[in-house]
Amino acid sequence: MKMSFNLNGAIIPIILLTLFASFSTKAQQQKSGTINREALVNRHDVIIKGTKMSGPSQVGNGSIAYNFDATGMQTFSDRYPTLSHWGWNSVKVPDGFTATSFKKTMLDTHGRMVPYDMEDPKQPEMGKWLASNPHRFNLGRIGMQIKKNDGTIAQVKDFENASQHLNLWTGIAESKFTIEGEEVKVTTACYGDKDIIGFKIESNLIKEGRLSLFVDFPYGNLNNFSNASDYNKPLAHQTQLKSTSKNSVLFNRSLDSISYQVACQWTGNGIVEKQKQHRYTLLPGNTSATVEYVFDFSQTTINYQLPTFAQVIASSEAHWLTFWKSGGAIDLSASRDTRWFELERRIVLSQYDMAINASGKYPPQETGLVSNSWYGRAHYEMYWWHAAHNALWNRWPELNNSLHVYNDNLKYAMKRAHLQGYLGARWPKCPNLFNGEEWPDDKNHAFLVWQQPHPIFFAELDYQAHPTAATLKKWNNVVGQTANFLATYAFLDKTRNQYVLGPPIRVVSENNDIYTTENPTFDLAYWRFGLNIAQKWRKRLKLKPNTEWDKVLKNLSPLPQKDGLYEQWENMQDMWTKFNYEHPALVGVYGVLPGNGVDLTTIEATYQKVKAVWQWDKCWGWDFPMMAMCAARLGHPEDAVDMLLHPSPKFGFDEHGFVGGGNPYPYFPANGGLLYAVAMLTAGWNGDKNQQQPGWPKDGSWVVKWEGLSKAL
Repeated sequence: MKMSFNLNGAIIPIILLTLFASFSTKAQQQKSGTINREALVNRHDVIIKGTKMSGPSQVGNGSIAYNFDATGMQTFSDRYPTLSHWGWNSVKVPDGFTATSFKKTMLDTHGRMVPYDMEDPKQPEMGKWLASNPHRFNLGRIGMQIKKNDGTIAQVKDFENASQHLNLWTGIAESKFTIEGEEVKVTTACYGDKDIIGFKIESNLIKEGRLSLFVDFPYGNLNNFSNASDYNKPLAHQTQLKSTSKNSVLFNRSLDSISYQVACQWTGNGIVEKQKQHRYTLLPGNTSATVEYVFDFSQTTINYQLPTFAQVIASSEAHWLTFWKSGGAIDLSASRDTRWFELERRIVLSQYDMAINASGKYPPQETGLVSNSWYGRAHYEMYWWHAAHNALWNRWPELNNSLHVYNDNLKYAMKRAHLQGYLGARWPKCPNLFNGEEWPDDKNHAFLVWQQPHPIFFAELDYQAHPTAATLKKWNNVVGQTANFLATYAFLDKTRNQYVLGPPIRVVSENNDIYTTENPTFDLAYWRFGLNIAQKWRKRLKLKPNTEWDKVLKNLSPLPQKDGLYEQWENMQDMWTKFNYEHPALVGVYGVLPGNGVDLTTIEATYQKVKAVWQWDKCWGWDFPMMAMCAARLGHPEDAVDMLLHPSPKFGFDEHGFVGGGNPYPYFPANGGLLYAVAMLTAGWNGDKNQQQPGWPKDGSWVVKWEGLSKAL
């Protein structure tokens, strides 16, 4: 029976309304190049009034980042570093040891003794050395020094009328302030593909000889894993004034395992004065009210002419123009929901932040190039949250920059698996990315395994975008060896005739008993996903299915549940009252993952329970996008959007788009998770029945114009 209803006096068949709604929704996907990307990006420029900031502003290019305060420089705080993907230092191994001296701890694992990288009170020196080496360090602090009329140095309270505008489209910041009524303007920029930072300073204070720069070189910090600088060990490193002229200076820097150079050139005449060991003052000539500085940080000898400040500006503009015109874009400005601006702001700022902090040569630390966490080391389980969004946003250059680490470290991962009696490759949690060694830790690192299928997930994203023989070749060894470990790590419990995961095992939420926990829900689903994709990989290579992988797949334990709800791991007690905090990974099985082994009725009930009772102020930034992805797959688009705008301080985006809510700060897995979830809500996922914008509400409150995005798995 055909149905109709009256709208403003007109009888409109329901079938026509349905067709119109379908056309209207579909029309939101734009032809590439039709979204005004410059307007989209610039309406979310970072504009700050005053000297107080939640964290530093940034310019950078993925290889280097310069973090600065309201002055456009590192004037106020020695905690704002200059960090790079190559700036690592290692101290020598403790006396009497070698790099391979650390003895692993043997633990009974299903009836056999297995070596693990655990803390050992009998080897404290080696444990500390393995944890802190190599460590990322601050390449150098560049700040401003201004004398007041009475000759004293201006302090934070003396900087008045401060304002800062970071133009996201160009990556160029302009900072203005006054000192005793005299205005100062500072322009800050980073070269597009070189480790070069430029400054232009405009003020009459220059002509008066009251404004200068300082350069301060710290040592790496071995005592605080969240600080990249130690200014209290002047004898542990060397700074040599290699050469100087009226408008240039060259510093040779040497730490324990790394040497590098810092060159600076400026306009007009100037003087370089040594204040103390490792700290120098650059005094510009006083014939002009404008001076320009260009600083080059380099691992190789600087025997070339540095670019001018104008060339730095042009390079920054070209770099960011290329970035913003690549990949995907989402415009929410036509939406009726008043929250559109905040969500769009989070999306735009996250793209800028991740391009600087998570697109370099190696997977980033959780705090990117803003500050140190864990001595600057990446966490393999966080790599997905830092990088996977690039596949959906079609920014493969940024993703391919670091994906090589899987092939680079494959032999080390295979060595680890072999030592523990497994086949294939076991990927660590917190590795030394240069030699694959793990940070010894008996709380999480030694027993976390949910990062194991990540390379298979990345490989499948790559193949979905590039279904070629070259992609198969690129990933073949990594996929195969990862799957071999997945299959042999699973233990056949003959009493139940099922393969189990753990113990010992650390689950995603990291709040379980390592030595008694068995069958974490997320890990089981991810094992199924990984082995299924690995078998597909073999089929693409025209190889027969791996019988051992099939055996595990067919007999792997089901996802644990109780009273019609999934639980974080098997046989939990008081889950919904005592363990309803930290990562609710059980919703990730049908959100992040496509639902391997998932019962839809059970996951729906589980999602609703998590939504009702979870302690969201005791979570982490990527938990909210994970919930949004589950909501979208289950057909709750309003919930999905609400989760991406959740008011919890654990998911609060500050003026720079940095997510705080605890240590470490900032927490970039939240930004990467947001970008992955938004792309998934918009472009959809495999098996979404080709709905248009399947993760967005259909009541017209959200108008999502988009281009250049790809489906999630």
